[in-house]
Amino acid sequence: MKRSRSLYLALITLLCAAPALFAANQPGPKRPAKTPPVPKERTSVTHATVTIDGRQIPYTATAGTLLLYNKKHQATASVFYIAYTEDGPNDANRPITFSYNGGPGGASALVDIGGFGPRRVDWPAPGQIDTQTPPYRLANNPYSIFNSTDLVFVDAVGTGYSRIVGKGTPKMFFGISADGAAFAQFITRYVTKFNRWNSPKFLLGESYGTTRNAVLSYDLVSQGVYLNGVIMCSTVLDFETLEFGPGNDLPYIFYLPTYAAVAWYHNRVNPRPASLPQLISQVKAFASGPYLDALFAGAALPAAQKQKIAQQLQDYTGVPVSTWLKANLRVSLSLYRRRMMGATGPMTGRYDGRFLTPELQPLLPFSGRGASGATTTAIWGALTATFDNYVRNTLHFKDDHIYHQLSSVIRHWKFTYTPPLTAMGGRGTPNVAPALSRAMNNDPNMQVMFNNGYFDMATPFFATEYTVEHMDLPNSLRSHIHFYFYPVGHMLYLNPKAMPMLQKNIDSFIQQATSRPTAG
Repeated sequence: MKRSRSLYLALITLLCAAPALFAANQPGPKRPAKTPPVPKERTSVTHATVTIDGRQIPYTATAGTLLLYNKKHQATASVFYIAYTEDGPNDANRPITFSYNGGPGGASALVDIGGFGPRRVDWPAPGQIDTQTPPYRLANNPYSIFNSTDLVFVDAVGTGYSRIVGKGTPKMFFGISADGAAFAQFITRYVTKFNRWNSPKFLLGESYGTTRNAVLSYDLVSQGVYLNGVIMCSTVLDFETLEFGPGNDLPYIFYLPTYAAVAWYHNRVNPRPASLPQLISQVKAFASGPYLDALFAGAALPAAQKQKIAQQLQDYTGVPVSTWLKANLRVSLSLYRRRMMGATGPMTGRYDGRFLTPELQPLLPFSGRGASGATTTAIWGALTATFDNYVRNTLHFKDDHIYHQLSSVIRHWKFTYTPPLTAMGGRGTPNVAPALSRAMNNDPNMQVMFNNGYFDMATPFFATEYTVEHMDLPNSLRSHIHFYFYPVGHMLYLNPKAMPMLQKNIDSFIQQATSRPTAG
């Protein structure tokens, strides 16, 4: 089968290449390879006002591009950003936060108008189908963290309006290390151009953006760009904690508290405690105790003990005992999302388990291709239309290219990574936590904040806790780690009830990370 597949791919490649090979044998001058033209850097500046916590804040919004260069100072990429800076006399000393989404391949619109910028989309709530179609509402954001920091939202190369130009090539940007280096160059270029070298500096990343945070913080600190703080939203640092596969029991342990939280939300836990944190505490103890022991025992686990564990799993997750037994106590994420609401029930969202969507063919062994997922189905239309309208008609930034909210760069992504604390190369699955450890050790006043949603089925909170507890930090730096949890999914800002808590915690973190102890 493997040989047949290789032959098939070889034939396809040959067929696709045949016209080019024929043309190459024809007489005529050779055409030089096309080099993407290098556009000029440009900006569009507008002004507005937002009221946050009762304070009216006049600000400047700058939508623009910055060029990245290679060692020969030849342009390689044009990076799009939107910066919000408070108008006032002390701009150079005000904190500044560089923010971005993940993917890889996600533009920064979600973390901008999604939740942290001065304007915010009025998101559809779970089950609120009537608000999932145009027209959408964009309003001033009373829960923006702009009250505490200037904000620069950056689109990774290959997303949004950011693209490869001039002498740039995909391998310069589409990989864990290359991506971190590109962002480091952007930040140093930005703080130079806009005179922000002495500003307290923060990074804010969501999802894969937290992976970027770890690598980027190490790169920046190594270059002498010290950081006051790093803000993680829905974290993934060690990909092995999420990789369901033969012989790796870690994801089953780390996902179980999230399974239980989603089941609790949908009234599938029996008995159902009134307090979600109370349930989470119980399930974490079970997952790291009896459940871990059962998985570790493998085929040696007695049948009666296996039945007992399966019954407890059913009580916590709503998935029947029979399913847990058939799965050998190992229900993967894809199976859980399809079975938690019953064999023919709707499917939960991966990014936010509160959202549900019907399956067209629920009895198939796998969900059908082309399904957007419950969370994406609910919010994607609002994000795409609202952001395009906002950039063009409010910020007056015009571009002939399509703004790519989610691009296909992940297909070309180099996921290999050698951490700074590893002598002989990295594992098969990347772990960037050692890069964050080294950055914190080299910049010993840097604070790190982890924000996680209980209903996040993409980056489970228990995996984040485990990864951080295994970062090998010196005891003197452990107090620089700060954990916060919210009743929401992967995109923390999708639940309006969680926004005041999220804003308050980030504001407090920034204030604490920029304050200096008074002499006594």
